[in-house]
Amino acid sequence: MSELAFLNTPKVSAMREMEDDDQLACTNFSPLTSRFLLPNVANPAKYCEDNLCPRYQDHGQQIKFAKGTTTLGFIFQGGVLISVDSRSTQGPYIASQSVKKVIEINPYLLGTMAGGAADCSFWERNLGMQCRLYELQNKKRISVRAASKSLHNTLYSYKGYGLSCGTMIAGWDDGKDEGELYYVDSDGTRLQAYKGMPRFSVGSGSTYAYGVLDSNYRWDMTDEEAIELGRMAIYHATHRDAYSGGFNNVYLVKQHGWTQIHHTDVKELHELYGQGRRSS
Repeated sequence: MSELAFLNTPKVSAMREMEDDDQLACTNFSPLTSRFLLPNVANPAKYCEDNLCPRYQDHGQQIKFAKGTTTLGFIFQGGVLISVDSRSTQGPYIASQSVKKVIEINPYLLGTMAGGAADCSFWERNLGMQCRLYELQNKKRISVRAASKSLHNTLYSYKGYGLSCGTMIAGWDDGKDEGELYYVDSDGTRLQAYKGMPRFSVGSGSTYAYGVLDSNYRWDMTDEEAIELGRMAIYHATHRDAYSGGFNNVYLVKQHGWTQIHHTDVKELHELYGQGRRSS
């Protein structure tokens, strides 16, 4: 039996609330989180390393697992803005131009996807199920903080198993004056945005997006200025990064919940921010 020990799935930590006024005592909501199937091979991690080219380590593997995207989010005085592209790549091959990289967890919570599309989509939808079960059990909405901690616990439990996730969780808690934004990834990192560090960008185009955000971000922006900044940052990322492109989806999170503001082809953004400005 010891030879099959690697098949034992790690237990997902119980989701716990981090706030004093909201004690969350939940065990695992579903067997899905403790029955994650692994490849039927002697050493799953080594099998993926040898055959799937993870983490940009190309040694002639049959499948190139190279990833590319641009997602960004920031908090400002009016709420939380999320802006993403929609291109999915497999190395130099563009697999799709219409991937929905914003997961609508509930009317007050959003999650973004960067990394492995299957990993992000599965675990964020699993998070949506946990949030709904919490709401049914406790008769109130789960906080943004607790939702991000739940996702962090799940991903951290599978650290080293080959997951590839770089996500953001955005939302607005009932009774609070400001929205919240968290960055969570499969390496065990969990960061909260605040006025001193108000913005995150994830993906191969994030360096280009950060250049625009760092130059133009202000805390006291209006909603319209924040939306414009989010669109412009994604445009410059898609223009310079071959692995980003497709459509730009922009969401604004306010006290009453999130709203999708734009779904725009990046070609139209090029005419607006690139070609149009140069010609003028």
